[in-house]
Amino acid sequence: MHHSWIARCVRLLCVPLGALALGYAGQASPASADDVIKIGAPLPITGPLAPEAIKQQQGYNLWAEQANKAGGISVGGKKYKVEIVYTDYQSNTPRAVQASEQLITQNNVNFLFGPFGSGAAKAASTVSEKYKVPTLAATASSVQVYDQGYKYLFGTFTPNDTLTTPLTEMIKAKVPEVKKIAILARNDLFPLAIAQEMEKSAKAAGFEVAYFEKYAIGTLDHSATLSSIKALAPQWIFVTGYTNDLLLVRKQMADQQIKAPVVSMIAGPAYQEFIDALGKGAENVSSAAWWHPASQYDGKDIFGSTANFVKLFKEKYNSEPDYAHASAALCGALFQIAIEKAGSTDRDKVRDELAKLDVVTFFGPVKFGANGQINSLDPPVFQIQGGKPVVLFPQAIKQGDLKIGVE
Repeated sequence: MHHSWIARCVRLLCVPLGALALGYAGQASPASADDVIKIGAPLPITGPLAPEAIKQQQGYNLWAEQANKAGGISVGGKKYKVEIVYTDYQSNTPRAVQASEQLITQNNVNFLFGPFGSGAAKAASTVSEKYKVPTLAATASSVQVYDQGYKYLFGTFTPNDTLTTPLTEMIKAKVPEVKKIAILARNDLFPLAIAQEMEKSAKAAGFEVAYFEKYAIGTLDHSATLSSIKALAPQWIFVTGYTNDLLLVRKQMADQQIKAPVVSMIAGPAYQEFIDALGKGAENVSSAAWWHPASQYDGKDIFGSTANFVKLFKEKYNSEPDYAHASAALCGALFQIAIEKAGSTDRDKVRDELAKLDVVTFFGPVKFGANGQINSLDPPVFQIQGGKPVVLFPQAIKQGDLKIGVE
């Protein structure tokens, strides 16, 4: 990890809530405040969700840097520089709501990036709706986020069932001996919603759901739960949570020598940190995610092709981007497209352009449903094989076949 990146994190941690922190270095201060487009980014920079915040920040910063390198965003013949205003809501949802309000009323941002995850994005969307501020949520996939009839919230993750249905169909087709599934879910909006979708998808595909339990946020010991699962001898173990939760569950499974033909986890295996932390323990863990660097799209956005986005990301951060990085960068790129199409920074005009977008980007085709959630993509199913994520679905970007058995 770069020292400059750590230094930047430390700098950001010292900034009080609502204060301004520029997300990229080396930009000259613009001539006048009018020539700047400010986007507010409330993030859980400290607290248990900090690893997720770093990903979003890296994606936003890469986009801002590319936009400014190209002279800024064109608004009716004039170029505007981009400035991202970060606030740390410390992994606390009520604070995410306050942070969003402060960004709008005190920092006078033009637009907003939603906070991390479905729960916080839904809570904060009430604020952006009240002030009529177009908001792009990079990591909010649960349909429950988009059920309030709001006009200003848009999200770049397809609904949760687009991850679970292809997975159940694949297991049913490729591993007929799998009859019984055990589901363990973090009791939190997105991880619980994805577990409930898995339960529905599994039942629809004829699997027996032998176990479905929730664990509390902040759980540090899963051993009792795991011994109950072991006693049931399921052929498929499906666990939801964030990276740190899933690392712990996987390590404790190994301690109890729990083996199964299929082990799936969402959302951690797409992250390099998950693979690095588990080593052999990550092998053959399957998952699904909203995007994968193996995608091959030719985009009309600032990044252009998927390969170009991956190259720029690697040059800046020395690592392969995952779907969280990509979705955050996409949110910036979509604001840029909408502002340029509107020829204005007028919030309602930009909102209308977002609502009618139908564009291919480095992330894939982007079109928002009437509820504001993207509905134009097939998220990839993948499996860790040889220490790398290998795409199993969709056919267009498939890299390999499902392997059976997790030790």
